[in-house]
Amino acid sequence: MNPVRITVAGAGGRMGLRITALAHQGDGTVVVGAAEYSGHGQVGHDIGTLAGIGVIDVTLSPDLALNLDRTDVVIDFSTPEGTLAYAAAAGKAGIPMVIGTTGLDPAQQAQVAESLAGVPYVQAPNMSVGVNLILKLLAQAATALDDSYDIEVVEMHHRHKIDAPSGTALRMAEVLAEARGISLEQEGVFSRHGQTGPRPRGAIGVQTLRGGDVAGDHTVIFAADGERVEIGHRASGRDTFASGAIRAARWVVGRAPGRYGMQEVLGL
Repeated sequence: MNPVRITVAGAGGRMGLRITALAHQGDGTVVVGAAEYSGHGQVGHDIGTLAGIGVIDVTLSPDLALNLDRTDVVIDFSTPEGTLAYAAAAGKAGIPMVIGTTGLDPAQQAQVAESLAGVPYVQAPNMSVGVNLILKLLAQAATALDDSYDIEVVEMHHRHKIDAPSGTALRMAEVLAEARGISLEQEGVFSRHGQTGPRPRGAIGVQTLRGGDVAGDHTVIFAADGERVEIGHRASGRDTFASGAIRAARWVVGRAPGRYGMQEVLGL
C-alpha cells in the first residue's frame, strides 16, 4: 500500500515540527510538502532538518500549493488567518484537510466550511485520544449530575499560546452545556473579578491559566455540597496531539465530502 502523502501547513511551528517528524518517520505516511507564512525566519530551509530528523528534501515554503499536486491530505496547525488561506488552496485543489487550529471566530469558521465544501476534512480543537474520550465522559457526567453540582472548567497552557480559553476548554464547556440543555453563551462565566456576588446556579465557569512550557492541562470540576468530582487530562508533550492528527489524516483520505470530528476518527 502506498503511503499517505502529507503536506504540513504551519510546519515551522511547535506542532508543525512534531507532526513532520512523526509523520515522515512513521509507518504509512510521508511528508511531501511544508508551508509557512512568507515572513517566517526558516522559509527556504529543509523541514526535516528543522524537525530534527535530517534532510528529507522538502523545503519550507510560503506557497502551500507548491506540492499539492502530489499531496493526499493537508494537516494544518497554524493561525486563523493562515487556516483561511490554506483551506482556500486545499479546497480549490480538491485536497482533504485535518485542521487543529484554534481561535477561529464564527465568520472565519464559516469561510473555512465554504472553502472545503467539496472535500472531506477533520476539524477538532484537540486530537488527543484521551481528550476525546473525556468529552464522552463529560457528557455522561453532566447528564447524571444535576445543577446542584457547580461546573468549572480549568485549563493551563504554555506562555506562548495566543488564544484563550483553549479550544479544548471551549469544546468541553460546549459538551457540558449541551448535556445540561442550556446555552453556553448565556450561562458561561469566563472571568471573575471584584464583587461578583454568589455563583449563579447552573453557570459553567471556564478559567484560563498561562505559564511555563505546559503542553496542555484540562480539569473539569463538578462541585456540590459534600463532594467534588474531577475529570482531567494532562498532556506531557505535543506528540499525543501530533499522533492524533496523523491518525486523522490517514482516516480522512477517501471519505465523503463534509466536516468530521475526532469522535468519528476514533469510532467514539
